[in-house]
Amino acid sequence: MEDCKDVINELKSIVQKYDNIVFFGGAGVSTESGIPDFRSVDGLYNQQYDYPPETILSHTFYRKNPAEFYRFYRNKMLFTEAKPNAAHLKLAELEQKGKVRAVITQNIDGLHQAAGSRVVLELHGSVLRNYCENCGQFHDMEYILRSQGIPACQKCGGPIKPDVVLYEEGLDQNTISKAIYYIQNADVLMIGGTSLAVYPAAGLIDYFKGDKLIVINKAPTPRDSYANLLIQAPIGEVFSQI
Repeated sequence: MEDCKDVINELKSIVQKYDNIVFFGGAGVSTESGIPDFRSVDGLYNQQYDYPPETILSHTFYRKNPAEFYRFYRNKMLFTEAKPNAAHLKLAELEQKGKVRAVITQNIDGLHQAAGSRVVLELHGSVLRNYCENCGQFHDMEYILRSQGIPACQKCGGPIKPDVVLYEEGLDQNTISKAIYYIQNADVLMIGGTSLAVYPAAGLIDYFKGDKLIVINKAPTPRDSYANLLIQAPIGEVFSQI
């Protein structure tokens, strides 16, 4: 990280000054917890499956080949040992101090809540929630992991679908509305651990009209040139210093 001390000090100064901060994050927030980003070189693209991840994780594939969907889902999307890292913990701490108003995440791992954050908007759902498509009965992640083939509802025997937004599916409108509200009203928007490549989620950044835009990501993003503060480094490493 170039001029590490300077950028960290500037980040600290912004955090100290403002108490209306919104965080918008992606896969890079959880990679330091051992959850792979399937767009990275060593991510899920390098796996031995007959179809690419984006095909398997699509609504069409889920309907046509649920057994193969669940084989991939259990093997590559569920991480029972993952724990919150420095980024998750710092965001929860800043919320408790009245600094961070909301965390808007593209991740589906539940680690922000595990760290203690209370206002978390999950744009793409959560692997921790799974529902019977017939009766709506809730089933946790452990139930899915213990099941074989296509998991069946404990109550009625119907098929269970993870509460995650698959490719070809629309985002929850209530969650989007809340995210827009927080971004529109934020004084500071922190973007972290995301390449801003996934739409419509990345388009929510357009609603920000506040004072400071901060981008923290290892690789370049389309918003780098708009940032008041740009830090190209792992987000957990950065947050552990503020």
